[in-house]
Amino acid sequence: MKDALKSPSFWILTLIMLINISVIVYYAPVEKTMGIVQKVFYFHVASAWVGLLALAVVFAASVYYLWKRADRASVLALASAEIGTVFITCTLLTGPLWAYPIWNTWWTWDPRLTTTLVLWFMYLAYIALHGGDGTEARKRLAAVYGIICFVNVPLVFFSTRWWRSIHPVVISSEGMGLTPKMRAAMFVSLAVFSLLYVHLLAIRMRAISLQQRVKHLKAELFA
Repeated sequence: MKDALKSPSFWILTLIMLINISVIVYYAPVEKTMGIVQKVFYFHVASAWVGLLALAVVFAASVYYLWKRADRASVLALASAEIGTVFITCTLLTGPLWAYPIWNTWWTWDPRLTTTLVLWFMYLAYIALHGGDGTEARKRLAAVYGIICFVNVPLVFFSTRWWRSIHPVVISSEGMGLTPKMRAAMFVSLAVFSLLYVHLLAIRMRAISLQQRVKHLKAELFA
């Protein structure tokens, strides 16, 4: 923790996050119908984006692991899945806060919500299956499962287009009724949350590698 606080990247990211919050609070206008609660939208969409991005990284790392048997790729996939789980959890929590004034319900089995919930369970299953420091066979099985999980990404993204849904289409020709300032705030949030994902990914990969190294040293010591 102390090393993280000393890192220039930590303070740079903190500054960028504060700028992002300022853009959302002060630059983006208040939506006429939903009011101030609509500003949760910027965190909701950015969290969902990172959740899908993280699973894409799991997919790519899993393919590379099966091809090269590189342990680094397996660590990357696990770290990305853990971080993706956190952001998908944020997506599922912020969604009802944003949509409740319009939907008048905290949850509905809408295609977008349902596929996102399935994605959350997939993430949890991948983490449990991988096990962090499992056998080679377990890592291969997790990699195959990580590839299969990626099928849900287009289902989540295109669910509002393929099926009848009350969930708005964020990226469309109509732009979901977003004003230019709202769009700018949204894309700033997407960029900042992407940087946050990369930063957290590097930290988590380093932590997993150290954990595995400690386990191997203990195994050799008590062998």
